[in-house]
Amino acid sequence: MEEQTTSTPHDAIFKHFMAHVDTARDFLEIYLPASLRAICDLSTLKLEATSMVEKNLRSRISDILYSVKTQAGDGYIYTLIEHQSRPEKHMAFRMLRYSLDVMQRHLDAKNKQLPIVIPLLFYHGEATPYPYSLRWFDEFADPELAKRLYSQPFPLVDITVVPDSEIMQHRRIATLELLQKHIRLRDLSEQIAPLAALLTMGYTSKDRLLAILNYMLHTGTAENPEKLIQELSQRTSHHEGTLMTIAEYLEQKGWTRGVEEGRGEEARRIALAMLAEGFNVQQASRLTGVAETELVSASTH
Repeated sequence: MEEQTTSTPHDAIFKHFMAHVDTARDFLEIYLPASLRAICDLSTLKLEATSMVEKNLRSRISDILYSVKTQAGDGYIYTLIEHQSRPEKHMAFRMLRYSLDVMQRHLDAKNKQLPIVIPLLFYHGEATPYPYSLRWFDEFADPELAKRLYSQPFPLVDITVVPDSEIMQHRRIATLELLQKHIRLRDLSEQIAPLAALLTMGYTSKDRLLAILNYMLHTGTAENPEKLIQELSQRTSHHEGTLMTIAEYLEQKGWTRGVEEGRGEEARRIALAMLAEGFNVQQASRLTGVAETELVSASTH
């Protein structure tokens, strides 16, 4: 459900007053928490343009955005004053969204670091006192779990430092991890033995095998690609037909599209064999140079 636009008389008079920097300075001197006020040089307070807020949010908010230099003079803090005439259950999350949006705009302006954004809520609704928490962690079913998660570094999977021996124990994700860890090797043939071992374990379906081979051939480097595929085929009985079909294609890799009708016929034969082995039309076309429309037509007859 879309958020309602905020074009009420309450918003209009709030913006009229708060658009004046002197008025906003008085407001911040009174209401900013002391620990935050102490780091702000309010004499540098400046009203920011609405372009600091994403276009698709501007018509939905009644906020006023200011920038202010720190007391140290080495950066900016933004203060985001939001006006509300009625309470909103998810206000804490909404204020967080706006704050993140301002941070992104700050980075888009070629700044190197995230700015501090201080959101303040000005409320004058009928329900009193304000009935909802403005601690965004309280929006979760388990606030303490959310606090632990979002108050520490995010989980990182740095595959570059995971030993290959450990990767080999990772079942269905192991092939992807091993390939992406070593894809920049000068010669991917160095990984034949562990790749063959993983294929033998039976975790790799045909569609994933095709994705793996396509990734290897188009992103990685191998001094002798056809030999690499042939050796994979010889080391495992799994997917032997698919592997040999690709190896056969690679033996013909010196072809030029449209040159010599006989070679074109051979390309079509191999492309159709690839389709029979489970390649999709786009994959077979990309590998052999045979047009997709031609393959679709040939495969339906």
